Amino acid sequence: MGYLSNVIGNPTDGSPVSGGGRSSPGKRASMEDFYETKIDCVDGQIIGLFGVFDGHGGAKVAEYVKENLFSHLLRHPKFMSDTKVAIDDAYKSTDSEFLESDSSQNQCGSTASTAVLLGDRLFVANVGDSRAIICRGGNAIAVSKDHKPDQTDERQRIEDAGGFVMWAGTWRVGGVLAVSRAFGDKLLKQYVVVDPEIREEVVNDTLEFLILASDGLWDVVSNEEAVALTRSIQDPEEAAKKLLQEAYKRESSDNITCVVVRFLHGQGSSGYA
Repeated sequence: MGYLSNVIGNPTDGSPVSGGGRSSPGKRASMEDFYETKIDCVDGQIIGLFGVFDGHGGAKVAEYVKENLFSHLLRHPKFMSDTKVAIDDAYKSTDSEFLESDSSQNQCGSTASTAVLLGDRLFVANVGDSRAIICRGGNAIAVSKDHKPDQTDERQRIEDAGGFVMWAGTWRVGGVLAVSRAFGDKLLKQYVVVDPEIREEVVNDTLEFLILASDGLWDVVSNEEAVALTRSIQDPEEAAKKLLQEAYKRESSDNITCVVVRFLHGQGSSGYA
């Protein structure tokens, strides 16, 4: 099983977080997942930027979002003053720019599950069925909602827009797409919106770590299992590797991508374990 890896931050370089990721095609012949782990600086403040992008119908949209979403966000005039508005705008402008630049009629798109660390605030945004969970005080807490077309509110929104949801192996928008929100998906854009759901979490001593992952993990590993597998591993890249290997062992049929972010407050003799 081949994989890509990346790691940023450590307790000795002044970073407030340590993050690492692993990505593998798993049992699939092609790879459509991408991820980002980076630290930037805005107005003298260290910013953590993390994301998982799961493409469908090809890798094109996922790669575009990975390359452009955070740069749009950092350039937004309200990034520091109204971060939720900036995130919402960045999602929508990234999607619009891709759709305008893409002349093909291919049905391709991408989920996004992202997290922005800004001081003692963590902003988690999501479209699609990649997922974000946190471990707070030892408990697994979902901080995003999977956008599936059979959810009552999503189905109603799609039908109100003139679309339909039908069963085709799983519930699908127009009988085609198994997620109800995504980047791209030009031919279904009227129904498959890119409006992110954004949740803000306070970063304090009870917040241990964050997991962002594509559905290649969540199809076979529960939120609670992911926290249990991760909690004793201090190195985030090793934790991401552990999750990826577990999903592969459990016969995940999809690409698998995991990002783990450790919050470095309270790092002392006892650690988090």
